[in-house]
This record gives sequence, structure tokens and C-alpha cells, in this order.
Amino acid sequence: MAEKPLTRWGYDAEETRQVVASTLSIAVVLGDLLDEVCIVGGLVPTLLIDYGREMTDEGGHCGTNDLDVGLTLAVLDDERYKQIAERLREAGFGHGETDEGRAVVQRWTTENLNVTIDFLIPPVEDEQRGGAIKHLESDFGAIVAPGLPLAFDEREFVDLDGATLAGDRATRSVPVCGPAAYVVLKALAFRRRGTRKDAYDPDYVLANWAPGIRDVAERMARHAATDPDTVAEALAYLRDDYDTIDHVGPRSVARFLDSGDEDAAAADARGRVDDLLRACAELGVRPASH
Repeated sequence: MAEKPLTRWGYDAEETRQVVASTLSIAVVLGDLLDEVCIVGGLVPTLLIDYGREMTDEGGHCGTNDLDVGLTLAVLDDERYKQIAERLREAGFGHGETDEGRAVVQRWTTENLNVTIDFLIPPVEDEQRGGAIKHLESDFGAIVAPGLPLAFDEREFVDLDGATLAGDRATRSVPVCGPAAYVVLKALAFRRRGTRKDAYDPDYVLANWAPGIRDVAERMARHAATDPDTVAEALAYLRDDYDTIDHVGPRSVARFLDSGDEDAAAADARGRVDDLLRACAELGVRPASH
């Protein structure tokens, strides 16, 4: 599989349009199983903030070339994941492959498209680390994603109206991870794998979420009431990774943006996280002590 682009200029609007079409196709295919999923990952900023605007290569979120779909643990009840896999196969989706030709059981793709679709699932057991693969059946797996239940607690429904991958017109209300859960998931992901886009994506949400950073903090406080450990861990990572403009978080955002003024971009990113941490503290939600 190709490496992720290191700057926003490695993404283009057409790829994002294909990912949106893939999302609509998945929504049509899953139908009555749509309550078992939530869109997470790089498409979230596009759907939460930019959907409905003209997608271009300049301005707005950079987009994405893959689709991440979270699964609720409820799919393990009555083995509903089998229905999901069966419907994907019937719709013409197959598994992605490694460079050596081995099937990647958590990744699906379709012919003639660069888009990949990855499935994620919360840890079933405490010892399952983030990034591990949970095998649901012989040819269907999901990436273990700590904190994923928060996305289901904060789903925003976005009405997609457009063409599926087959070119059919459809309208579906699609569940998308809300901004606070998204910041948590991305803070955990950035600490685990350190990619620039994992820093850029939540920064874009903090910068552009219309109700503002205070609203994100209030949502974070609601999550802390049900899962205080995960929220405190994510806030601790943000505190440590954004301590100054020279820390890895702000620098990763700035280098991904590649705007020509790295110091200014890093300062802006650091300031947004600082605003979030301050608002959370005012609401009694604080980082873990590491």
C-alpha cells in the first residue's frame, strides 16, 4: 500500500469525491444495518464542515483517499458482522492486498478505484492494543480502535445526496463521528503512529467547527462523564504534544499544511489546542497525570 502523502498537496478533490460516493454506496448497501456503523477517519472533516461546498484542491479540508468505518460492538451479537460482509461482497467489494498479494481482511476496495475502506472496532478485551486486527471471520477483520465508543455516543447525521459508485442517485442520512470524539480519537491515533495528517485533521475541525471550541469542550465533558480515562488520556497527549510551537503536534500540522510560514501555522495549531484544554479545565475536565 502506498505511503500517505506528507502534505495537503498530495490529496486531490476527485479522490475525495470517490470516497464520498463510496460512503453513499456503503450506506445503501448496509441499509437497516447502518445503525451499527459510524464514519470516522479522514473523511469526517469533509462531512462535518465542508459537505455541500464545491470540493476543490485549494481551500477547505484537503480531503482523503480512504474511508474508515467504525463498527459498534453490537455487531458481535447474533454475528451481524456476517451480514455486513455478505452485503459488501454482493455489492462487488473485495479485499485489498499487500504488496506481496496477501488479503488485508480489514480493508475493502472495489475495481478500478484507488479508494480503500477500512473497518474499525472497539477493544473487546483489555489486552487488545490499538492498531491490532480483530478477526471477525476468516476473511473479515477490523482494526482495534480504543475510544471508538465515543464516536457512537456523539454521532452527527449528515444527509448525503449524490451518486453512488455505480452512478445511481441516492439520498441517505449517514452517521458521522462528532467533533469532540473525533479530537479524542485523533489524539490517540497521533500518539500511536505520529502521522502528520492525524495532527492536521482534528486541527481543521477545531479551527472550523461553527459552534466553536467551547462547544467541543462541552461535548468532551459529556464524554468524560461516561469514559473519564479515555478522555483524560487524550487530553494528556494533546497537552504534551502541543506544549510549545516547537512540539511535535504543532509542527506536524504546519508541515502538513505546507503554507510557507511554518512558525505561524504551528502557533495557530498550538493556540487552538490550548484553547480547548483551557475550556475543558473550566468544565472540570483535565488531562491525566503521566
